[in-house]
Amino acid sequence: MRWSWFMPYHFFIKRREEREERERAFYENGSLLLEKLIASCNAKPIPIRTFSAQQLYQATNNFSSELRGDFWSYWYKGSLEGRIVLIKRLHYTFLVDFAINDLVISAQMSAHSNVLKPIGCCLHTPSPFLVFEFAANGVLADRIYVSHVTELQHQPMVWERKLKIARQIAHALSYLHTAFPRPVIHLHINLRSILLDEHDVPKLSDFYYSVSIPEGEIDVDAPLISILRAPEIKTTGKVTEKSDVYDFGRFLLELLTGEDSRKISRLTIDEYSTLVAYIHNRAQGSCINEIVDPAIMAEDGEGGVSLLRQLQAVVDLALTCTEEDPQRRPTMVDVTKLLRRIERI
Repeated sequence: MRWSWFMPYHFFIKRREEREERERAFYENGSLLLEKLIASCNAKPIPIRTFSAQQLYQATNNFSSELRGDFWSYWYKGSLEGRIVLIKRLHYTFLVDFAINDLVISAQMSAHSNVLKPIGCCLHTPSPFLVFEFAANGVLADRIYVSHVTELQHQPMVWERKLKIARQIAHALSYLHTAFPRPVIHLHINLRSILLDEHDVPKLSDFYYSVSIPEGEIDVDAPLISILRAPEIKTTGKVTEKSDVYDFGRFLLELLTGEDSRKISRLTIDEYSTLVAYIHNRAQGSCINEIVDPAIMAEDGEGGVSLLRQLQAVVDLALTCTEEDPQRRPTMVDVTKLLRRIERI
């Protein structure tokens, strides 16, 4: 008899605890979001909708439609209020600050056509779920990396399109560095953080590592959890706008070679473990066709001389962006201008 009375009471307590946990997460995450929005947006209102966890579970069929993932997060396709969306779900609750940061910077950048636009979020979970516009053509890496293109049976992206994407992403980074009272550094520029819409327009995403440079300063402490590549970070522990320029140089090299800059597969050399070091070594006196993806060279036709001049100009720009000394790297504004000129060659 006592057991029959205990069971309803047990379930009542459990449901109350679950409700209190949702409310606690909502207030804590909501407070953090509001604080960051006010601090970063000068109290200007930015429309960000809130959704319940139940809405997002229904939108994704209990998160069964996974599109891509990395160490920190998964992307899911969902249908929300008659609209196809992307939903980002972070793996770990300790990443809540990163999730909020991603949403806030994305909201700040939403006016730019080459940034993945946020729609809203769910604050009722320990780590917020983020809702973004849909990008029908997936991740740029799957259209560039030689191994991905082969495995997924994609058509190789033509050089003209790659060069346009490079210029558009450079412009988005220029905007990030110059459009706000405090410059924002992305710190995670790579082919996996760029998505493509149905027209192959690139959309920069993954702002969870991004940091603002304090007023009156020229650098800021590097985040403790991040994928940091620029060599000066190892010696100073600081990041600047030139850290993004270094990452963008790696990005250009990946567009040129079709290789992941963290390793060399098609291009092998025992002395060098990264694509950046390999290209820096080979660029002196090397023929362009020893560096560039053969699929690009196969495009060579009537405009062959023009293509070779463009490729050489982009190699030179990538090498400048990946200089060891940050002072010798251009700004992203200058990079954007140079890419615009290269397109006209």
